[in-house]
Amino acid sequence: MPILSSRGAGSAKGFGLTAEARGIDVDYLVVGGAGGGGYSGGPPNVRTGGGGGAGGYRASAYGPSPLNSGTAIKVRSGDSIPITVGGGGSPGGGCSSGACGSPSIFSTITSAGGGYGRCGVGPGSGTGGSGGGCQHAGGGKAAGNTPPTNPPQGNPGGGGFNSGSLPGYFGGGGGGGATTAGGCASSSSSGRAGAGGTGAPNSITGSPVCYAGGGGGGAQAVGPSYQGGLAGAGGGGAGGSNSSGTAGTVNTGGGGGAGGSGGAGSSGGSGIVIIRVPSTCGPKFSVSPPTNTKTTSPAPDGSATICTFTVSGTLTVS
Repeated sequence: MPILSSRGAGSAKGFGLTAEARGIDVDYLVVGGAGGGGYSGGPPNVRTGGGGGAGGYRASAYGPSPLNSGTAIKVRSGDSIPITVGGGGSPGGGCSSGACGSPSIFSTITSAGGGYGRCGVGPGSGTGGSGGGCQHAGGGKAAGNTPPTNPPQGNPGGGGFNSGSLPGYFGGGGGGGATTAGGCASSSSSGRAGAGGTGAPNSITGSPVCYAGGGGGGAQAVGPSYQGGLAGAGGGGAGGSNSSGTAGTVNTGGGGGAGGSGGAGSSGGSGIVIIRVPSTCGPKFSVSPPTNTKTTSPAPDGSATICTFTVSGTLTVS
């Protein structure tokens, strides 16, 4: 009787699926574009702007807990995956709020744009991945993690302070960051507007880089030595003191710094998408357009392919 040949379920040529067909888990870092800093004019309009909120921060690994607990994304040979890199929000000028940043997207992962830095009295509504800062203590704090994700993609912005009359000092709140909320403005005449919230470090490329810091609040000081809010670590821009704020750093999702009396707010930093492919992976990966890059990085678990998107494009698996 002839022996019938058979193939196991895991055979590359049998009825079972190959590893490539089943899909390969890849890690990711997805950071949204940040919000722009606000500005609300100078004397006799004594209000200042709030700092821009950081872009939403979402990661599957290589960052601080619990922010590194996202689920890895499964990709397969033949996939062509569009990647969206969110732009930073425009600055506020001429007594206006900044603009929200735009979301970054990889597969099922969307990181929201950061909230705008608020100007003017009234409820703060610069919600986003992280919330923008408010210019007045009574303005309310703009919420972060909007829309909500688990783990949270960001934090709220901070509140401002108004000394009430001239000569005096007035400060906006800082924009929220990936790991902490934006700071509230100091009530001391020798203090500062609110600092931007702190971002999160991530070593998905093989080296730690901090992303998604909030922008500092703007300050107006007529007489006292009141200062602009400090930049949030992770690409946030500093707030100006009687001057313009500093822009958030591109491809970090850092919030724009707010302007103080006589200066405008500043732009939020654009976002970034980074994808890490295991060293044991069979399929080939490519990125487009050429502005985006594919590199090899050493890591504790062996070399890995790193696909970095600084502009919107496509990840191709072949």
